Amino acid sequence: MVTPRERVLTAIARGRPDRIPATLGFRPHQIDGRRDDALARDLGLDVWFAEFSPSKNDEEFAGYLRGLPADVEVGAPGLVRSYVEWGYLPNVVEVNPLGKAESVEDLARHRFPDFSSDERYAELAERVAAAHAAGYPIAAGPPRLGGELFETAYRLRGFQQFMADLAGNPALADYLLDQLEAIMRQNVAVLARAGIDILVIDDDVGMPTGLILSPAAWRQHFRPRLARIIQTARALQPDLRVLYHSDGDYSSIVLDLIAVGVDALNPLQPDHMDPLEIKRRHGGRAAIWGAVGSQGLFGQGSPGDIREEVRRRIADLGPDAFVAAPAYDVDFDLRLENVEAFASAVHEFGRA
Repeated sequence: MVTPRERVLTAIARGRPDRIPATLGFRPHQIDGRRDDALARDLGLDVWFAEFSPSKNDEEFAGYLRGLPADVEVGAPGLVRSYVEWGYLPNVVEVNPLGKAESVEDLARHRFPDFSSDERYAELAERVAAAHAAGYPIAAGPPRLGGELFETAYRLRGFQQFMADLAGNPALADYLLDQLEAIMRQNVAVLARAGIDILVIDDDVGMPTGLILSPAAWRQHFRPRLARIIQTARALQPDLRVLYHSDGDYSSIVLDLIAVGVDALNPLQPDHMDPLEIKRRHGGRAAIWGAVGSQGLFGQGSPGDIREEVRRRIADLGPDAFVAAPAYDVDFDLRLENVEAFASAVHEFGRA
């Protein structure tokens, strides 16, 4: 009997598994009180996820958030917790943690979060072992503020200021990115040693019409760092697979991503990127992980709509090099019956 781990790793390796694998995204989810391992068993999904544990102070804060009345909306506790850890206040431009820095020396005085203590990753190896014992692959990404490089940098610096740095003060931008790269390389090494199967790199560099920054700027400031990050992880675990996530249209850098070692692309939102065209051009070199649904489908569509969307995407993108997953986050405006319809439809239409 084929295990979910064998199924997913075959698909990422551009092979043809016994059926199309299914998952709800690229990171941990908790739905109806069940986290991804329980959801995998209950719904027939194929991926478990892991993450660094919060610090003790951050866990106390997360506990406070979880204890708030149901009608108090503060956002996902994990996301809010990461904002606190990095000292970031969304939508408050005047207090970006590094917004007032004018020189490399100013940046050098900043204290970045410390993820090196054992408490931050003591449970990773146990989680990986449990997943493998149950026959599931495990995916994980390093701690980040939104995304690991571009998103963290512009949240720390302020979006307009960081974009101005890239254009007019590259030494300052590069110094900040060097610090983030060092943090990320340390953290992906932890994940690789823990034995994860899939390293998730998450950085939203796309918008609906293309990259937020120019492809040339991305290649200058981000491609070499991404290559070194992947090399760090693979030096410790050569068989590690790499999944790259960005919303929007990042088709202009797909070949670059493949060149630095990315194995699978996520989520390929059909509103902004053509998954079938990406499959035609690059399917032999990178798998597709996502591509199911347009914005609002899982929150506003019917189970029948979901079923038809899954059928169409599998017909277009299967039977190889495809992991079916929603193209947009299912955390928002969630309808549980649609998640159930998604999983059921993948099982129905995804058989080899």
